[in-house]
Amino acid sequence: MMATPQNPEPPDPMFPHLDDSHIERLQPFAGSRHFAAGETIFEQGDANHGVFVVLEGTLEIIGVSGSEETVLRVLNPGTFTGEVNQLSGRRSLVKCRASQDSSLLEIERPNLQRMLQTDTELGELFLRAFLLRRVYLISHSVGDALLVGSSHSPDTLRLRAFLARNGHPHTYVDVERDADVQTILDQFALKVSDIPVLICRGELVLRNPTNAEAAECFGLNAGIDENSVYDLLVVGAGPSGLAAAVYGASEGLNVLVVETTAPGGQAGSSSKIENYLGFPMGISGQDLAGRAFIQAEKFGAHIAVARSARGLQCGRSPYTVALDGGESVQARSVIVAAGAQYRKLQLPNLAQFEGTGIYYGATPVEAQLCADQEAVVVGGGNSAGQAAMFLSTQAKHVHLIVRGPALADTMSRYLVSRIEACSDISLRTQTEIVALQGNDRLEQIEWRNNATGETETHPIQHLFLMTGADPNTAWLNGCMALDNKQFIKTGTDLTGEWRLDRPPFLLETSLPGVFAVGDVRSGSVKRVASAVGEGSMAVQFVHKFLAG
Repeated sequence: MMATPQNPEPPDPMFPHLDDSHIERLQPFAGSRHFAAGETIFEQGDANHGVFVVLEGTLEIIGVSGSEETVLRVLNPGTFTGEVNQLSGRRSLVKCRASQDSSLLEIERPNLQRMLQTDTELGELFLRAFLLRRVYLISHSVGDALLVGSSHSPDTLRLRAFLARNGHPHTYVDVERDADVQTILDQFALKVSDIPVLICRGELVLRNPTNAEAAECFGLNAGIDENSVYDLLVVGAGPSGLAAAVYGASEGLNVLVVETTAPGGQAGSSSKIENYLGFPMGISGQDLAGRAFIQAEKFGAHIAVARSARGLQCGRSPYTVALDGGESVQARSVIVAAGAQYRKLQLPNLAQFEGTGIYYGATPVEAQLCADQEAVVVGGGNSAGQAAMFLSTQAKHVHLIVRGPALADTMSRYLVSRIEACSDISLRTQTEIVALQGNDRLEQIEWRNNATGETETHPIQHLFLMTGADPNTAWLNGCMALDNKQFIKTGTDLTGEWRLDRPPFLLETSLPGVFAVGDVRSGSVKRVASAVGEGSMAVQFVHKFLAG
């Protein structure tokens, strides 16, 4: 009998060990594979492979950067490959090679999803490992993306935020700060005037790509089938849209989600959400969105990022939604979860400084830019309060500007108390921004106290705008009833716009089988919990519509 070690190593949740009973339960989902020593199992950038479980031999997980390879981990019998990309069919961020003759089990993606849904213990073990591995890849910049840019470039900020919010590991090189940038520019025959430049898989060079081009380059979308009729199309992947995707896919619907930027919507840019049930210590918007995204993919929902809805045909089901790029998609039912966007200040030169001093979200990407400098946050809602608290940990000082006389009517009490107690935040009520000054970037901000008429000008280079929101409904082209602020009317609010004999379902729009949830809906409560509730509830009405 093997002696028990005196100090056994604690289990590693990122690379857990499968015992014989685990292997036996995996057999129905897997096929046998054999690889010789030195044989490549999959390359960085490959997507057509499953998760490999080591039965005999050893595998090397390899990080690839240009022509250099680094062994990140050696997998022994009882361990397995894979991370969250396995759920969506995206390209691998690493390479895998057999270091010895090896016998493996391969679990292909459809069977992986089936296993995750039917075996609770194994599903939890695999998902936890996948999540921890993605965190490792992000924190160590392991992957296939190199972004060369400048902190003075709005498109650099856009691409950094896009990659970060989509959880795609990348290395960022700043032309003003990194000493070895010239080597990279020379290697790819680039000029400083070309930036921002995104280098994919060490070979494809994109000069100032759109978000859609970046998503295509890294295989962030598995593809949209224009010939299929989906059971449910969800427009928008904020909390309400992701909730609809989770509940719809888990209940057997064929679900497609299209999202303009990244999962999470406005909530995804929140540094910390503390009033969402079940998270007493709080959770960042990006973490919440990332977990919901993985949960939706676990149940088989298809999620396409950097894809925008451009129009809705108003005919009966199946509905056709036009997408940017000229594609279109058909669905028997639609949930509009397109959210809202922060209203812009009416200042003549506002657009000049967007991305070079003016921001609409306070994520770690933006926070790094104002480290040890002053910043201004405009807005009286929870998003503005959360941004002010988060930025106060990075910035030298934060000025919170609101037009109203106090915060109590618009912000949760716990946030108001923290702001009042924080010496690094100055609350300026009855105040508004009246002028912006600068050349290539924002240099000075002028504000006015409307109670006293006094104006002040400060050399502050960072302004975060989180004011009232306008709904993203322009793409609907008049297809459904809106209120006087252009939010979508639903249910009992449809007075005179409903044409069927049956009454509309609670979240149903004036188009039967089309539902509206979250911030885009007229009368909605602007809270994450409410949005999640509406998204899940709408799926029940979708079932009733499809059955009717």
